[in-house]
Amino acid sequence: MTGSLRAACVIGWPVEHSRSPLIHNYWLKHYGIAGEYRREAVRAEDFAAFIASLAGRGYVGANVTVPHKEAALALSAADERARAVGAANTLWFDDTRLRSTNTDVEGFLHNLDACAPGWDRDVGKVVVLGAGGAARAVIYGLITRGVEKLVVLNRTAPRAEMLRRQFSARVQAADWDERDRALADAALLVNTTTLGMRGQGDLHIDLGRLGADSVVADLVYVPVETPLIARAKARGLRTADGLGMLLYQAVRGFALWFGKTPQVTAELRALLEADIGARTPSTRP
Repeated sequence: MTGSLRAACVIGWPVEHSRSPLIHNYWLKHYGIAGEYRREAVRAEDFAAFIASLAGRGYVGANVTVPHKEAALALSAADERARAVGAANTLWFDDTRLRSTNTDVEGFLHNLDACAPGWDRDVGKVVVLGAGGAARAVIYGLITRGVEKLVVLNRTAPRAEMLRRQFSARVQAADWDERDRALADAALLVNTTTLGMRGQGDLHIDLGRLGADSVVADLVYVPVETPLIARAKARGLRTADGLGMLLYQAVRGFALWFGKTPQVTAELRALLEADIGARTPSTRP
């Protein structure tokens, strides 16, 4: 590594599945920046030592994926959003101090803004399916946009109740079996579960309960067009898919590490779609 070459990485275990190198190395080439983005497979028991040696390894920062996001929070100077979500996915150095944030928040919001402009004008109720880390990022982001009522449903009810206690009176918990009924008057439905992902089973929910102006967002991106997104499109509803969120969440990290705010383009999205193989087999009902 030369002094002019800036490097960042994604740290996880496993990490081979990560498409972050495809995104960031595309931007590095597109903008003519002397840099490199790599994968680092690090076991949980080795993570703290790896983070302590991050600068010594020549890295200006990193993305963090499962199972290290909570540990990354504890080992860095986290901002408000990372603390609220309870996980950090982006690390960078401020002089010698290691800082962190959670870019899933802005990734979700910016993708929603791009796919459904004006979605947050006079939004009433939002239904969120799932109660894990992704759901926490979504809920935090929605609250910052002024959403007054969020109904959280999870297959394990106590986890939904934990989010209600964490985030304020705006959040209500409901039983998983009530998900169809919960859609009444919902302006936005967000799936943060793995249902709809290849090999994980379908998400059974009656989109006929949604109004014609409602928006459906699915954080799953393998396949890109999940059965939920396909059914929403068939109804003429606006949709925001998980691939868009993946792309938009990468923007801030790249800017912090390489000094350039990149654009999410159709060309980059097509590159990711080809890599995922989203067009075959078809997920349309």
